[in-house]
Parts: sequence; C-alpha cells; structure tokens
Amino acid sequence: MSEENITNKQPLIRYVNRQQMSWRAVDVEKLISEDHPARAIWTLVGRLDLSPFYRAIESSMEEGGRPAFDPQLLISLWVYDYSQGIGSAREVARRCEYDPAFQWLTGLTEVNYHTLADFRVEKQQELDELFTQVLAALSKEGLITLEQVTQDGTKIKALASSRSYRHEETIREHLEEARQRVAAMGDPRNDESSPKAKQAQARARRQQQERLESALEELQKLQARRAGEKVKREARVSTSDPQARVMKQSDKGFALSYNAQISTDAAHGLIVGVAVTAEANDCEQLLPAVDRLEQRLNKRPQQMVADRGYTTRENIEKMAGRQIDFLGSMRYVPRGANLPNRLPPSAFLYQPERDRCVCPEGKILHRQRQRKVGHGMTYHVYEARFEDCQTCTRKPECCPDNKNHGRSVVQLEESPLVIAFRKKMASEEAQQRYRCRARIAEFCHAWIKTKLGLRQFHVRGLVKAQMEMLWACLTYNLQNWIRLSKLRATPVVT
Repeated sequence: MSEENITNKQPLIRYVNRQQMSWRAVDVEKLISEDHPARAIWTLVGRLDLSPFYRAIESSMEEGGRPAFDPQLLISLWVYDYSQGIGSAREVARRCEYDPAFQWLTGLTEVNYHTLADFRVEKQQELDELFTQVLAALSKEGLITLEQVTQDGTKIKALASSRSYRHEETIREHLEEARQRVAAMGDPRNDESSPKAKQAQARARRQQQERLESALEELQKLQARRAGEKVKREARVSTSDPQARVMKQSDKGFALSYNAQISTDAAHGLIVGVAVTAEANDCEQLLPAVDRLEQRLNKRPQQMVADRGYTTRENIEKMAGRQIDFLGSMRYVPRGANLPNRLPPSAFLYQPERDRCVCPEGKILHRQRQRKVGHGMTYHVYEARFEDCQTCTRKPECCPDNKNHGRSVVQLEESPLVIAFRKKMASEEAQQRYRCRARIAEFCHAWIKTKLGLRQFHVRGLVKAQMEMLWACLTYNLQNWIRLSKLRATPVVT
C-alpha cells in the first residue's frame, strides 16, 4: 500500500452519544463493594431495636393509608449522609438518583427531600432512645467504662446571617409589613394562574410572619433577663433564628451560634452525652452533663475532666458532694489588685498563727471584716491604723489617696474542698491525667466539624439544632463502633 493511500485513510472512531435514552438491567447488590461503609451502616442499624420508629407510623395494613418509608432506610441514609459530610436533605434526595451507595441503600427508590427533612427533626424521642440504646450496646461490649469522662464545648454557627440580627424597632416594622402582606393575600386556590406557585408564596409569607413573631417574643425574654444589669445593652436577636446567640469562634471572630456540649468516654473516645445550648458560657454545663450520663447509662462517671471554663468553686464543691473525682484547671486569685506605682499586696506578710498581716515597715494590719464571695471563698480584709500610715515614710508609694483610714489588704480564704482540689491538681499524677483531656475531648469536636462537615447547622431553632447534633454524634459513634469491631475481629500477628 502506497504512502498516499495511508494518509488519506479515514479512521473509524466510536464517538460518545449522550443524546439518547438507555434501558439496562442493574444488579443492585453489585453497585457497591462488599466492604463499602454503606453496607456496614445498614447492617449495624438493622441490629438495633427500631420498634419506636415503627410504632410512630400511622398507616397500617388494617386501616390503609400511604405506605411509609422503612425507618431502617431513613436512619441509614442520614447516618451515611453525615459520614460523607452531607447535611442537606435536598442533596441527599439528589444523590439517591445517581450515587451507587445511595441507590444501594434505597434499592433504586427515590426519596423525597421533604420526607428526609421531616424525619431528621420530628423523631426527637425515638432518636434519643436510639442513641441511648447504642450507648448500652457499646457498654455491654466493654467499649464504654465511664472510668474517665471528659467534658468540652464547641461553638457551631447557626443557620442565620449577621444581617438578620435586628433591634426591636426594626423587628416590629418588619412584622407589621408581614402581617399586612398576609392579610392582603386572597385564597391562592381561587387564583387560576399558577395555583401551586401562589400557595408556595402564601406559605412563605406566613412562615416569615411566624419567624418575626418568634423573634419579637425571644427579644422580650432577653430584655427581661438583662433588666438587672448595671450596663444596659440594647438587645438584638436574629429574625432567621431567634434562639441563636452571638458567640466567639475559634478564629477569634463572632457569629450567631449555638454551644454544643459533648461528653466523651476516655476508654475509646466514644461520645456518651450531648446537648446544645444557647448559653455561651460553659461553667453551668458541667452538672447537667453528669445528670445526662446518669440518666442514659444508669451509672455515675468515676472521674470528670474539664478545662478552665468549667472549673469553678461551685462545681468543685458540688462534684465532691456527688462523690465524683473532678480534674480541672483553676485560675489563681491574687490578693487584691496591683495598682501601678503602688506597693503590691504581695509585699505584706500574712501570719496565719496570729491572723494578721505585716507591712514592709513592720506595722501591723489587723482583720477588720470579712465577705463571702460565691461558693468556697471568703475575703478577709486587714487594715492598718490610720496613725501608723500617716507618719510612715512610704505612704506616697503605698496609700497616698487614703485620707481617713490606713492601708488595707485582702487575704483569701478558700473552703477545705477547694484547698484539697488545688493540692490534688498540683500533683504530677493529676496533671498527667489532665493533659490527656485535649486529645480525647477535642478530637470528637474536630471529627464532627471536619469529617462530618457540621461547622454550621442545617436547621433553625434550639430543638432542631439539638436533633442535628444528636444525629452527628450517633454517626460518630456508629463509625467508631464499626472501626473497633474490625480491629477486634482482626487476628493479632505475633
């Protein structure tokens, strides 16, 4: 064959044709591999007692009605979704159309996103019982011991923009406009032009009015709480999520958020308690966390470990009263303030045997009064004679502003329980146990935010946020249960 014929030869190519419909047989079981995570989640969920979910189904063989989706399917879908970092019900419904893992879970059945969204937030009691059931099963296998439990909180952003953060006057203006729009609406069923769109528009306007009314109610509650404050701050709430509060984030910024509280068992890093609160401060969350543990597992933790935000004198005394060993980091309280160019309180020697203080010039400060401050702490005030200070050469650098009395210093007296706590935390054993706190407590927070993608809630309101956090913690525990089961099943090579 000549060279000219070779160059003029037309190649045969099988081009891609996407402008066609295709019918083909699909073996659903072969859509995913045998060791795919979706199979493990389906199997593990199927081992649990799901009867509370089935009892909540209203349709039945006797009375009829529309068949409901299998709760095992919906639970497995949400657990698998969160394990893949997906939190949107619309995205889950979309993936059921083409993703092999979702198609295997659903058996090629499409699931409406409304069904998924409603199931996530409406089964609060059933989901709470399911979480407790998982903890009981993990305890039975020896994976949860409650010998040491760490407590930690993290701020998760609410589904609300900073632009929705409004004052009372603005909320009332928007509420009045919303009420006028709702009152001006006719019956959307009587409008022949796109009735479906009209109904959706009417529903959206009513929901907007409800959110604004809820925001105004939440604002009034917030104003009532701040009524006793010395510095009056103008209260504001979000019109999108009225129960969310502005909280400091890990990047030092501020955003509308919720405070997610997690208790973690130190044995294998499994989550044993979870709650979501609108309070930014952690100090009042320790004792409720202990109550939740006792309620769920019918067992009291032997030791609780928490950071400085939880370590208050009140918590120290109450944990001791419950006979729970508590480890934490406590701030040192100095004896009074160190004013610039003034003789500091540390320059005064306290003599406990004679219950008095001695100044650098040898003058005696006698105890004059005492004041209890909160739990486990009493301030004793020691004061020098006015005559001693007036004739002292160091008065200009010690107490130049005192015109009618001598120099005073404060001596702190702590309760025996607080003193014992400080002594315990000074030991190397306690410090070694406390240093493990960050590795245990903060790991699950990082996993939930990074692996599960829950840096911002996908739902609004405190109750729904608690539900989503419970789904995330359930997913975390089931993932680790699967992982630990594989490790225990793998023979050790010696």
